[in-house]
Amino acid sequence: MSDKDEMEQDGEGKPSRRVVLALGAAAASTVVTIRPALAQTAGSVLNCQIPVPAPQAAGQYIAADGTLVAPGTPGSFPPAARPLTGEEVKVMLNGGPSPAGIDSQSAQAYANYIRRLQAGMSGFTCYASLQMPR
Repeated sequence: MSDKDEMEQDGEGKPSRRVVLALGAAAASTVVTIRPALAQTAGSVLNCQIPVPAPQAAGQYIAADGTLVAPGTPGSFPPAARPLTGEEVKVMLNGGPSPAGIDSQSAQAYANYIRRLQAGMSGFTCYASLQMPR
């Protein structure tokens, strides 16, 4: 838009039709540009991973309440064989079925562990992303 277009006004001090149309076109292109980015973000959230437990706690078991305990502690569960995906965690946290290869009691302990994640811990960003409304 030129300076002349920006200054164009009708007789009542309102922007001209030409200026309004140009602004509308700019706003529409912005919406088209943002939507694919949001869709990509939603997809990446479901593909992020949460290790249970975090690599720093490798070898520790997970108690039913989600705390880390020594191996062999009664009522505890071995670490997950692989990191859980955001999609698996979302289903688990919403009371859905356990991921393949994980029994329901272990899955509940893993869900409790994930709920205890805090900033700075492996998997926290993924977990926090799952909590954001879409």
